[in-house]
Formats: sequence, structure tokens, C-alpha cells
Amino acid sequence: MSLNFDHLSLKPEQLRRRVDPSSLAFTTTADLEPLSGTIGQPRAVDAIEFGMDIDVDGYNLYVAGLPGSGRESTIIDFLRQFAPERPVPPDWIYVHNFSQPDRPRSISLPAGMGTQLAKDMEEFIQSAQRDIPRAFDSEDYEQRQQGALSEIQQRREQLNRELHQFATERGFSLQMTQAGIMTVPMQNGEPIPPDQFQQLPEEVRKDFEQRNHEIQRQISSTVREIRQLEKEAAERMRQLEREVALFAVGPLFNELQERYADHPEVLTYLQEVQEDVPDHLQEFRPDQQRQQMPMMPGMPMQQPPEERLARYQVNVFIDNSRTEGAPIVQERNPTYYNLIGRVDYRSAMGSMVTDFRQIRSGALQQANGGFLVIHAPDLLTSPFSWQALKRSLICQEVQIENLGEQLSPMPTARLRPEPVPLTVKVIIIGTPLIYHLLYQLDEDFPELFKVKADFASDMEWNDDHVGNYAAFIRRQVERFELLHFGNDAVARVIEHGARLLEHQQKLSTRLLDISNIVAEASHWAKKDGADIVSAEHVEQAIQKKEYRSNLSEERLKELYADGTIRIETEGSAPGQVNGLAVLSLGDYRFGKPSRITARVSLGQRGVQSIEREIRLSGRIHSKGVMTLAGYLSGKYAQDAPLAIGATITFEQSYSEVDGDSASSTELYALLSAIGDIPLRQGIAVTGSVDQYGNVQAVGGVTEKVEGFFDVCQQQGLTGDQGVMIPASNVQNLMLRDDVAEAVANGQFHVWAVERIDEGIALLTGMDAGVADEHGVYPDGSVHRIVQDRLREYARQQRAFGRQPTNGASDGRIDNDQGKSPDEPEDEDEGSG
Repeated sequence: MSLNFDHLSLKPEQLRRRVDPSSLAFTTTADLEPLSGTIGQPRAVDAIEFGMDIDVDGYNLYVAGLPGSGRESTIIDFLRQFAPERPVPPDWIYVHNFSQPDRPRSISLPAGMGTQLAKDMEEFIQSAQRDIPRAFDSEDYEQRQQGALSEIQQRREQLNRELHQFATERGFSLQMTQAGIMTVPMQNGEPIPPDQFQQLPEEVRKDFEQRNHEIQRQISSTVREIRQLEKEAAERMRQLEREVALFAVGPLFNELQERYADHPEVLTYLQEVQEDVPDHLQEFRPDQQRQQMPMMPGMPMQQPPEERLARYQVNVFIDNSRTEGAPIVQERNPTYYNLIGRVDYRSAMGSMVTDFRQIRSGALQQANGGFLVIHAPDLLTSPFSWQALKRSLICQEVQIENLGEQLSPMPTARLRPEPVPLTVKVIIIGTPLIYHLLYQLDEDFPELFKVKADFASDMEWNDDHVGNYAAFIRRQVERFELLHFGNDAVARVIEHGARLLEHQQKLSTRLLDISNIVAEASHWAKKDGADIVSAEHVEQAIQKKEYRSNLSEERLKELYADGTIRIETEGSAPGQVNGLAVLSLGDYRFGKPSRITARVSLGQRGVQSIEREIRLSGRIHSKGVMTLAGYLSGKYAQDAPLAIGATITFEQSYSEVDGDSASSTELYALLSAIGDIPLRQGIAVTGSVDQYGNVQAVGGVTEKVEGFFDVCQQQGLTGDQGVMIPASNVQNLMLRDDVAEAVANGQFHVWAVERIDEGIALLTGMDAGVADEHGVYPDGSVHRIVQDRLREYARQQRAFGRQPTNGASDGRIDNDQGKSPDEPEDEDEGSG
């Protein structure tokens, strides 16, 4: 009986979906408006809008999508629309902390006032350097100085006179020396030489010594009083200098305090500066600096005046004077320092020093009050960055600490800047895989990134999205100054978008790939001297792109052509069928046909995959092989055990095999080997199978069909060749024009099957057979042949188990010695 398979054969129009250029409502893209926003991502757009609008801690965003899906451009477009509506965040400055110099103070000011305060303090320093020396050089200061010191001088002179008088009354004179005040005994108004003093009577000498002790006590008392007067004079001078200095800079402070009256923190800082200036007057008076410390050989150089006065400067840490709305910061190199800031060091007098002016902001502080965009791979591959980001978000402040200080085995003196309070919306861009890993492995991640914006890789192929595709092409034309596209070129780009996704009802949303084809098609059109890009130019761009990437495919085809890799595309053979796989080389995928063979024998080891035995099989492929065993058991082992040992392998395959897309192919080879039924070698097969014989969808059917077509075309098309695919994969076909043309001409075929029985009939030309109520299949059917062979194996096994043995000479136990005839052997296969 001849079987008809027309119902399984696909028509040419089923092999791909076309776009009629006349159905597009424009002639060229010049008739269109450029695309605004993104396309085909309603779920992601809704999540982004929600994440940006909600103002609650922890609602940061993770934008999940594949590269090229428009995830980053979409985020930036939304931010540029949303950020200007938000208030401008304040400036942040760091100033010297006069009470704790190692802990610089952070102060918040309205946008623009940080720079203004820094400028005002610079002007204050310059004015103070001018006005303070001028005040001390004035006649008024000279008069007040003399007035403050004249009384002290008079009292000092009085003490000296009294001391001299006290000594004179007791027969002594006083002489001032470098060692101090020396007493000289007098007689008749003349000093007594030391040798004459020793010749005086003992009573006289003792009297002189007694009076000398009285004078020494008086000298000590007078010296103490003079020192007290000197202290009083110094204090009067300090008070005078303070009054003069404050009088000189008072108007400057009054002006600053009036200007910043609404900012208490600034007023507190200005008050501290005002109290500190009089204590460092020498830094404002160059003449006093020279008198204070003369240069000596070998002494280090003194700091220049501008360095000594730096304590009064302002470090504008964050300047939002030119910011409109909330800031948007994109950090593509989120190292630890680029993220949270740092404290720089500079070389000074042979050592490394720092101060509050060296505090530098990071991306978190720059984005404070706005939005920070980071790519997940960049963040996670930068040491310490992820932990620093989490710590800042949890604490809601950014603490600047240099890594060397954190990792130092010994604590050292360092700057500890006051942390800046943090209010920022962090947006991380990454793949779905990274999102799931962080969600499962990092306990803080779900609390910090509560909004997931998931970018789909596809969208429905409908009129709205076709129009959006055309508008996207128009936007790229305007952005990169390309040639306009005709409606036939746009139609071809849309078809290419569906081919990238391998789906007749969906379009790819990886717009980077579409943009690349658009740019390259315009390039080839310009090379051709055309004014408008046509479908031929788009096709040329696609083919050129494939040509740049398909070297490996071409080399593989050479191996098929010269017979190095054996593929049969004609005739029939039992236990052998052509399988199909897809090789992915990053930027290029192609189909790879390979022979799958099966051998069977009597035994008990069941179905074995050679790849699995040598550990070249992935887990999914191993699952597929075990599914075959389940199919055989359910189909043929209801009234007799499976007494079979079978091996299946991918011939000339030397790398790991994974996936279950060849499980139906392996099943056809296995059934053919059991029943010794030839299979058509001109048919390649792909498809997964379940334990009930249903053929299930697989991936890469377009590449698989084209891969086998190329081999058949290489060896010569006969009209009997083709590929068998799952019926559920018909919607995934977007075949090349040459394949569709060959099918239309009857030179090649694509069959779609839903069950294994349909594939058996197509491969063997025989009816698969349907079991009756007793589980018996019709004579001559494939299942009957397989069933009979398996039952024969079972009978042979039972008969083999009953054979008597010649004693125990070969080490085996006879059935009569306690083993049931039906009990299986311990070996994988029975022994003869």
C-alpha cells in the first residue's frame, strides 16, 4: 500500500512570512516621523514609570534585558523626560573643622551657593591679607600699643629701682649679666674685689653673706613680679592685636553673616573662622612670618602663605549650580573610588599630606538627589564596589574611606570626613541571569532593588509594531545621517527582524541588530550610487554580514564535500538517520547535520548513549535518552520484559552533546535497528519526544533546515530530500529564499509531524500500525515488526536462562541450585 504524506508537507508560503511593501502606508522613510521612545516593551515601560515615580526607600530599579534590546537608551530617554521635573538638589561643601581637624565638616547649601561661598571665602582671605597688615602698620595701633605697654614699663622700672635701692641699703650693687643678676659687695662706695673679700674678718664676711641672702630673696621676688608683668604685657598685646584684627576684618564678617543669615551651619562656620583668625595673625603678616622662624641650614622649607591660610578655604564637593532638575549620572567605570569618592594626597616638603580640600566626590554624591545608572557587569567585577554601594544605600549616607586605610593592619591617623546624607535612585542595567543570581545569593538585593524592569526579546508582529519598526528606521536615518529607506527595504528589514527571532508571529526587539543592518544597508546603497535604500541593499547587507562571520560553516561544508564527515542524502539504511544540531559561535549560528546510528542486541543493559558513557553528554541529552527507554517500555513491554542492549551515538562527534532536540531522531534510529527496517537517508530529523510518542518543539529549526538543505544541494538535490520538524515549530520557520524556492519547485521538502508514528511512516514508507484491544499491531506494520523482534529477544533470554550447565567448572550456578529460570543474569548480557 502506498502512503500519502501530502498532509505533512509544508507549502512554500508556510516556510516564512512576507511583508507586502504596498501594505505599508509610506513610500520612503522620509514620509515618517522619527520614533519617540521605545517599542514593544509595555511591561518594562510600566515598571520604569513606577520605579521613577515612587519615592520610598529601597525602590531602586534593576533593568533586565539582553544587550541591544534598547534597555539603556530607554532608561536614558525616560530620565531625560522625568529628571527636569524634579527639584535641583543642594550643593555640598567641606570646610575645616576647627574643633576636630581630622573630621572635616560637610555643609549643605542651595544649588549655586556652594560656589558662591567658596568665592566669598577666597575674597575674605585676600582682603584679610591686605587689611590686617595695614591695621598693624597704622599710627592708631602704635599709639594703642604704647598706651598698653607704658604702664607695664613704668611698673617694671619701679621694681628695678626698688630692687637696686634694696641692694644699696645692704651694701651691695647689682650687675645685669647673661647668666642673670649678680650681687657685688660694696665698701666705701667701691666694689670689694674677691681677694680682699676673703681677707675680711669672718664676722664681716658672715654679715655680708646674710645681707646677700636677703638680696637674693628680693631678686627672686622681683623677677617673679617682672615675669608676671611680661605675661600681662603679652596678654595686653594679644588682646590688642585681637581687637585690631577683628576691627580690620569685622566688616568682612558682617557682610558674610548678613549674606548667609538663613543658613545656620554657615553662620556657625563663620563664627569659628572669626574666632580662629586672631590666633593666627602671623599667617596674615609677612613681616611677622619672617621674624617668627628664620631659615637655618638644614631646616625644611616653610609652607607658603596660601597653604597656611587654606584652613579658611571651601571645598566645593558637589556643585549643582548648572544642574537643571535632578542630576543624571552614568558611571561606566564604577570602581570603588569612582563610586563613593576618595581623599587625595599631595607631596609637600618630602612627605604625602592631605586636608579637607583633597576630598573628591564619587558618582553616588554627584547623583545625590537624582539618578545613578550603572551596568551590572561593570559593578560586580570592580572589587569592593558592590559592597560599598549596598552599604551606602542601607545607611542612606556615603562614608568616604580610602581602601588603604580599610585594609591597613594598623590603624593610622587619617581624615574622616563627615558623611553626606544620600537620597538617590540607583538603576542597574544587566541581564536576567545576573538579576536571578543576585536575588537568590544576596540577601540585601531584594530589599534594595524592589523594581524589576524586564525587557522582552520579542514583540508581536502586528500593524502597530510594523509602523514602529519603520519609525525606528527613520530615527536611525536621522541620527546617523543615512540614506532614506524605500518601503521595500523597510519590509525586508521587518522580515529580517522576524528571522532573528525565528518566529512568524513575532519581531525581535534587539534593536541594535536592526540598527546595524540599517547602517550597513545604507552603506551599500551609497556604494551603489543609489539615492534610496532598496530591498536589494538590505539583502546585500545581510549576506555580507553573514559572509564576514561564516568561515567556520564554510570549512565544515568542505568536510562534507570531500567525505571527511560522512553524510548520506540518498538511499536507505537501517539503524541510521540524519540528525540536526545548531552551532553557535557568538555572532553567528548555523545548522550542522550529523549521522545518528543505533545498534541492538540481546541483553539487559537497556538503551545506552555512547556519549553519556564517555561523559560527553549533557544532562538534558541524558534525559532524552532515558525518555527513549520509557517509550520502549510503555510501547512494547506490557506483557514481556525488554531483553535488549542498545547503543546510540552521534557519529564523528568529538565534543559534548546536550539538549533533547535529537531524541526523536534517536528513537527512529533505535526502532529501525530493532526491526532491521531501512530509513530514508534523504530525510533529516529534528524534534524532541516524550514517553508517549508526541513530537515536541525544539530550537533553531530555521538553521537546521538550511544546514541540511546546503548539504543536499552540495551533493545534488533529488526531489526526495527534506527535513522533518515538529508541527509546533512551523511558526518558527523563516527560511531563506533559495530554500523556499526549492520547496516550491519540488526539489526539497519540509514535513511537520506531531507524533512519532507519522515520522516512522515517512522515514520507512511503511504504516506504523495501531494496536488492537489485545495490544497486537497489524502484520507488516513497523510496530509489529519491532514488537515481534523484542518478544523474540525475551524468549531467547528465557531459553538461555534455562540451559543446563556442566557442573560448576565455569563458576556459574545452575538453575537447579536455587535460581529461578526467569530471574535475570547478573551480567549486562547473558553468557553462552
